[in-house]
Amino acid sequence: MEIITKSKARRNRHNIKKEQDTLSHPLQFYKIPPSDTISLQKFEEYAIERLKVLKAVENAGVKFIKGTQNYKDHLEKEIRKTHFKGILRVPFIEVLDLVRSRKVYLVDGYAFVPRDDMISILLTHYRAHLSHSLAITCRALPHLEEDDRLLPMLCGLSKRYIGEDYGNKKSTVGEITADMIDMLSKQSFPLCMQQLHQSLRQNHHLRHGGRQQYGLFLKGIGLSLEEALKFWKNEFTKAIDGDKFDKQYSYNIRHNYGKEGKRADYTPYSCVKIIMSNPPGPGDFHGCPFKHTDPDLLAQKLRSMSLSKDAVDSVVNYAKEGHYQVACQHYFAVTHSNFEDDININHPNGYFEESRRFLNPDKGNMNKSQLGTPRTNRNPVKMEGTPISQLASQTQPSQDSTVGDFDDMGDNDLMDIAMETDAESDKKSS
Repeated sequence: MEIITKSKARRNRHNIKKEQDTLSHPLQFYKIPPSDTISLQKFEEYAIERLKVLKAVENAGVKFIKGTQNYKDHLEKEIRKTHFKGILRVPFIEVLDLVRSRKVYLVDGYAFVPRDDMISILLTHYRAHLSHSLAITCRALPHLEEDDRLLPMLCGLSKRYIGEDYGNKKSTVGEITADMIDMLSKQSFPLCMQQLHQSLRQNHHLRHGGRQQYGLFLKGIGLSLEEALKFWKNEFTKAIDGDKFDKQYSYNIRHNYGKEGKRADYTPYSCVKIIMSNPPGPGDFHGCPFKHTDPDLLAQKLRSMSLSKDAVDSVVNYAKEGHYQVACQHYFAVTHSNFEDDININHPNGYFEESRRFLNPDKGNMNKSQLGTPRTNRNPVKMEGTPISQLASQTQPSQDSTVGDFDDMGDNDLMDIAMETDAESDKKSS
């Protein structure tokens, strides 16, 4: 490890400032990492930004054929959402095609590549750099075990939820009431939450896993604690008496809202957590229908919703291939008529908000007068794509649960996952 003295640190800061003054953007691809100091927080921020780029590349490869114009357009659109923007400086020999067509500016053996031509660099060189760097990193991992700051973050990075936090929607609390849930479930709930709601209505009960997944989702869409207690009690007391509900179930509901126990503000489950943790067993209805439901039963469920055969086949095929979130995105498209935008579904509450924006484009908030009839589309949206390997192996944690047990799922090794994905893709391309 390099020891940086105060005088050397000043020289480093001067050199970095000089470098940034020369370039239009300080972000660079590099083979030899810089030796300047960086805070742990900044390190984590940069890691998350790179994870967003990897997610964008993965989603583009699922939806479109690699190398097509649709693939390039989608990838560029997703990368624009991250901080990987501006102009890249690379050795000119790495972009000879752009030099040949005179699309870059050359200075001292380096080519300055405009943002519009970034895809050329990513497609040509990123995989080679990634494979080489992963091999080096794997050899360095044993040394990182001595540092309890970095290793836990790196091991859990592949499963890190990088979307919006839906745990504290104070602006929407009170807008959703218990008597609105039935209609909203038909209009704007993702399939996983529709399944839980229907089971609750039919059986007047949900097991702990289902109550946690569904209860936190309802909290995230704006159902207040008072309305939540009313909603659950009205349904459960169709099978049990009110005193039993108050003794056995009301504490857990208040706990979810931070009113009992350690008074933590628990957040709704993301798609990754639903898919990767606590798989449903017999008698359970939580989990992801696109992963945990048999394909034939999934197709039967979709057909009962009056979807066309092409739409059903398309959604089920994505689920069979392991693209569970893409299957959910396609389900969103075929159940919202005239929907043309391209969205990434990575959270049930995000699905709900996208649906409400689509159904009520002129108003951000909703009330009872805005609730109409659910829309369906019998013409499926076509998505071209080739399968890629699943992001991570499935975890099988114990289903034994206690009140207030909200620990995050276990983490897999990031580097093993990335190398497995890389090896699988190389095998398919060879």
